[in-house]
Formats: sequence, structure tokens, C-alpha cells
Amino acid sequence: MENKVLEVENLRTSFISNKKTFNAVDGVSFHINEGETIGVVGESGCGKSVTSLSIMGLIKRPGEVNADKISFQDNNLLKLNKEKMRKIRGNRISMIFQEPMTSLNPVYRVGEQIAESIRIHEKVRSSKLKNRVIDLLEMVGIPRPKEVYRYYPHQLSGGMRQRVMIAIAMACNPDLLIADEPTTALDVTIQAQILELMKELQESRGMSMMLITHDLGVVSEVCDRVVVMYAGKIVETGKVENILNHPQHPYTKGLIASLPKKGQNNGRLNYIPGQVPSPLNWGKGCRFADRCTYVMDKCLEKIPPLLDVSSEQQSACWLCEEKGGSSFANERGKVDQATIARSE
Repeated sequence: MENKVLEVENLRTSFISNKKTFNAVDGVSFHINEGETIGVVGESGCGKSVTSLSIMGLIKRPGEVNADKISFQDNNLLKLNKEKMRKIRGNRISMIFQEPMTSLNPVYRVGEQIAESIRIHEKVRSSKLKNRVIDLLEMVGIPRPKEVYRYYPHQLSGGMRQRVMIAIAMACNPDLLIADEPTTALDVTIQAQILELMKELQESRGMSMMLITHDLGVVSEVCDRVVVMYAGKIVETGKVENILNHPQHPYTKGLIASLPKKGQNNGRLNYIPGQVPSPLNWGKGCRFADRCTYVMDKCLEKIPPLLDVSSEQQSACWLCEEKGGSSFANERGKVDQATIARSE
């Protein structure tokens, strides 16, 4: 039996807009096992980043986080006071944010910012601290680490800044790393290098990882399981190969169909029509209903729960119930993995 590092049950994160309260994340449940990487996928605004910030305790007022449970290694994070949460955050759970230039302090040297993370959580002599920081810079593949130690963030390229963020996140050997779109602003070559670095660090240290992305190619390369989110809810979850080869939710199918295909020369890309609904206007039925070509009357009346498609895959689609747990398996064959794989 696999040990669960993180368990999230019925997470709801609410905000206020125009004096109305809405849930940006609405009833999300998932877990991460020891040494496992899960990918959280979905369009902008679906609740991916809010989910990660809720776990880390970084949602500020008037935002409010509620859940039946957010358990990290048997610690209920919802019941920890600020001091105890600080001891876990950045130490046993670390996070890499989407844009390193806004996450790094422009007036402090790189070495000082990495050292601060260690100094907060561990008692390390000043004489040894600099050497440890230089070792971290070298570990994440930064050339001339002794020189870069004294650099300011603006003196580094985007890829080097992201490596610094990884060094900060890895400074205290976390058990869980949350990476929020860590390669979004980087070119394809640098993206591949950063992903390879993260895979190597995870495997060498045996940590778990939660990777937030909109790129299914990244998911196919790095992740063991995937969680697909739409409008604040999980619409499909399962092993990566099952989701990519046999998507059971129309939204997941649309995401995969939207990927550019090799040999496609007519200049047209597939897309999902319509827009993600506003959290203030979700309605009472399936939130994907107004964009779905398979919509039924039942979809407009009731939100579908996550239904078992197999022992390793769940989908929140009434079609799975109507067709005995397989909405598209007979309709389509396996997706060509070259379609999913990222360009190199």
C-alpha cells in the first residue's frame, strides 16, 4: 500500500466580488503518494494556482479556505497556527512560483536569498552557509556558482532565475514540491532543461511533486497521474497514459484534440468553442455543458460526480454513467504519442 504524502478532501476556496461570494475552487479532492508526481491541468482561471496556494496557506483575506481535510504527513494543515505552518512551508513543503522575476527580490543578491531559506529553518553556521548555497547553485546546473552567488536577479537570464528558484525550493530537502507553471515563460530548449533538472532532483531525493501546467506535453513527460480541472472542479483524474489515450470527459478530449499534430498542413487548429463560465454564473448543472457537443438534459440540471471509469480513472461526466463507464473508448483509438510529446 502506497503512503500518501498529501490528502486534500472537499477543498473550497472562496472570494468576494461585487459583494458576492464565489468559490474559485469548489469541492476539490485528490492525494499525492510518496515519490509520485501528479500534474494539475486546465485553462487559465480553472483554479489550479488557487488550489496550490490554499494548500500552502497563502490565501489572503478576504479569501477564505475551507476543507474537510488538508493533511500533509498526518498533519492537518488547516488546524496549524501561523508559526507551525511557517515551519512546514519552505521546509517540508516548498513551492516554485510561475514568474521568478516577481518572486525574487531585486535588491538582494541571489546567494543571500537562497541562504535566507536555509537560515529560517535550520541552524547552520555562517562559515558553512555560503558553501552550502554554492553547492545548491551547482546542483541546479548554474555555471560559475561562486560568481553567480553575488549576482542580482536582473543579471541572470530567465532560465537561470528559474534555476535559482529551484535552488531555494530544494534548499531544505522538502518532502513535497509544488511547481506552478515553472516553464511557462521560457523557450522550448530551456523548458526541457528545467523539466529534466526537476525530474533528476525528484528521483535522487525521493520527493513527491505537484506540477501545475497547461501543457499536456509536460504532463506526458514528467507525471505519473494527472488531475484535469475546469471551472473550479476536477473533471477527470487518473494515470497519465489512461487519460491521454482514453479521455472520458469531453473537456479532456477537447484539450487533447487542440494539440497541434505533426503533418497538419491546412493551417487550422482544433479548439474548444465558447468560454469558461464566470464563477458568479456557474449554474446548477455541469459547468462544461454550454461548450459540450454531448450535452444532455441531465447535464443542465445536476453536477456529475467523479464516476469510476476503471480502478485507475475517474470522470465527472454523465456519459460515463449512461455508457457503463466508457464515454469515448469505442469512439476513438489511442492518441498518437507524438501528438502529445512536446516539441524539442
